[in-house]
Amino acid sequence: MQQRQQLLLLLLLIFSLFLVFQTSNGHNITRLLAKHPSLSTFNHYLTLTHLAQEINRRTTITVLALDNAAMSSLLSKNPSIYTMKNILSLHVLLDYFGAKKLHQITDGTALAATVFQATGVAPGVSGFVNITDFKGGKVGFGAEDNGGSLDSFFVKSVEEIPYNISVIQISKALPSAVAEAPTPGPSELNITGIMSAHGCKVFADTLLANPEAMGTYEDNINGGLTVFCPLDDAFKAFLPKFKNLTASGKESFLEFFGVPVYQSLSMLRSNNGQMNTLATDGASKFDFTVQNEGEEVTLKTRINTVKITGTLLDEQPVAIYTIDKVLMPRELFKAAPTPAPAPAPVEAADAPKASKSKSKSKSAAPGPASDSPADSPDGDPADQAADDNAAVSSKGRRFVAVGLSSLLVLLLL
Repeated sequence: MQQRQQLLLLLLLIFSLFLVFQTSNGHNITRLLAKHPSLSTFNHYLTLTHLAQEINRRTTITVLALDNAAMSSLLSKNPSIYTMKNILSLHVLLDYFGAKKLHQITDGTALAATVFQATGVAPGVSGFVNITDFKGGKVGFGAEDNGGSLDSFFVKSVEEIPYNISVIQISKALPSAVAEAPTPGPSELNITGIMSAHGCKVFADTLLANPEAMGTYEDNINGGLTVFCPLDDAFKAFLPKFKNLTASGKESFLEFFGVPVYQSLSMLRSNNGQMNTLATDGASKFDFTVQNEGEEVTLKTRINTVKITGTLLDEQPVAIYTIDKVLMPRELFKAAPTPAPAPAPVEAADAPKASKSKSKSKSAAPGPASDSPADSPDGDPADQAADDNAAVSSKGRRFVAVGLSSLLVLLLL
């Protein structure tokens, strides 16, 4: 009887750990806030500014929620949607602060970085929030660039998933001159200026020198644009190849680094697959494949693969990212030749003959792998195998859960 109880406890422990593993893969801020009607306006603007996606992709975060009255006061100033995104970004802390932790802050004060600070738009300390635990259990919040004023206070805990996400309500919006400053609309953005100032000057100058390609970028800014700009060292080394292209080839090549839709980093991580570019035109595909492994996002053609290394701008409808190498379209460049397979070893005279099945297996085996992805067929077997393995893994977890549940029921009878 004692052994049966021990076995039951062990299975309960395994089952609990399995459930924790299954349910700790993320959160959805929109769903969490949907249960609280008094926060509906705040929830709506998180979606409208695409901050909800940014919140959902992070694993340790605190959202300082504002009720409908506080949002109404904020909206009475008629901020643009781009300014509203900056303001609300200041209300998303890149750390976990549940109700209990707020009252246990070391030395009574903490300085928390925010999504606004992480965008690189906020200079100095303007993207940080001061949190102070006052005597009597009152907790104050204030933007660090607001002269140390802490005039917004903790109201209540809304939702907590330790130590993943905490949603707490505060009494009013955090005033910040930097966050509230008018933000230029997309048509006013100087995308080449942004690239030049952040390590992509060679690409930006080359784009400016090509009026046709530059015009294509400008025509797409309002409707949505994502740019992947190669860093200076990489593009400078590539310039000799670029100069050998025809005039139309140069235009298509430069347009290849722009995508005619807005894609945040979280969208790129979740929407893997082929992506058209500004150069795509009928039979001229000029596309690439987006892939990700964890937090890392890569862009791949049949010629080469590059990695996204940083974010220069992420303000809907425009996003600009840096990439570590120059991505080459297969329409303009040839793939590296596949190395010839090594000659098969001569079979020794007294060696036993291989069976037909083994001979067939050897003849079907691929030769040495090429450095270039150009030699892989469209339906990449490796990618398909990975997808199949993921599907089997998911089904296997469900099967284990059902099996453990059934076993527990039988043991309890």
